[in-house]
Amino acid sequence: MAQADLLVSLFRSASNGDQLGFRRTAQALIEEERSKGHRVLATRLVKSLEPTVVPMKPTAIPKQNGHATPRELFFDVTPERNLESLVLADRVREQLTEFVEEQHRAELLHSHNLRARSRVMLAGPPGNGKTTLAEALASELMYPLLVARYDTLVGSFLGETSSRLRQLIEFAKTQRCVLFFDEFETLGKERGDTHETGEIKRVVSSLLMQIDELPDYVVVVAASNHPELLDRAVWRRFQLRLELPLPTRQQLAQQIDAIGKRCEVNFGYTPETLAKHMLGHNFAEVEEFCLGIVRRAVLDHQDRNALAITKRKLEEWRTRLKPKTMKNETVANGNGARDA
Repeated sequence: MAQADLLVSLFRSASNGDQLGFRRTAQALIEEERSKGHRVLATRLVKSLEPTVVPMKPTAIPKQNGHATPRELFFDVTPERNLESLVLADRVREQLTEFVEEQHRAELLHSHNLRARSRVMLAGPPGNGKTTLAEALASELMYPLLVARYDTLVGSFLGETSSRLRQLIEFAKTQRCVLFFDEFETLGKERGDTHETGEIKRVVSSLLMQIDELPDYVVVVAASNHPELLDRAVWRRFQLRLELPLPTRQQLAQQIDAIGKRCEVNFGYTPETLAKHMLGHNFAEVEEFCLGIVRRAVLDHQDRNALAITKRKLEEWRTRLKPKTMKNETVANGNGARDA
């Protein structure tokens, strides 16, 4: 499409409030500028699409054990990845694409007395991309990403956590945003657990009521490594529930191939071969393994053929310290750290 046609399409999408069409046209313009070699302009255009957080009024939380402002209850994260850059199962990608479309076309749904889905539950072992997926979702929606801070959100006094949680959610209502709760079991634990205090049960009840009151333009994403600990009433609040298991060999090969191309480093092995060695590990571990090769290849000026480095890193990987190894050695020594 000619640049003039792209500009017309861009303006039409903006005037009609078509966020999905606007983003697609903007991405097409960026790719066109890149193809012309205008990398600086393309980078500036990409930056201009990044969401920003609306400035807040500093509303104080009731003083109990100190006080906090809403700004101190979350981290403002600028999304740097989109869904296209992630390695996802087809069924997961399809569901997320539908979710994004509902948010972009929420007004049409409202005209039919329907609401766009706005709550996503992500579950699975650590390192499989739950946090990255929340970031990519915010990028696709062009919403700011607010990550709840448990160090300031959770208080030690009666009612303090519920009060701060209400403060955070009240602020989230003031704008379109993605509100992300990592390790959600911290707040949403099963109320029937006899080992938990009454305060935790009150926090869960308060959280559920506040989630119910959120408008559909506030997207709540909750991630949990231990979904079995979540209260049963929490589950029905989330319309989209996705499991992110350990990656398959094919998915790892895609990830390794993408890292090699992005960093312009030839690992000396095919992505499929490296994926075979990495099978059983999560995305985060495999990324760190690949970046370890990349760092060494750059420093040794072997980015065109890092075969020797990759061989050495594979051997280091096989003999690296593991949690199970540490436990066995401690038991064998009998005295644990005292032997040192």
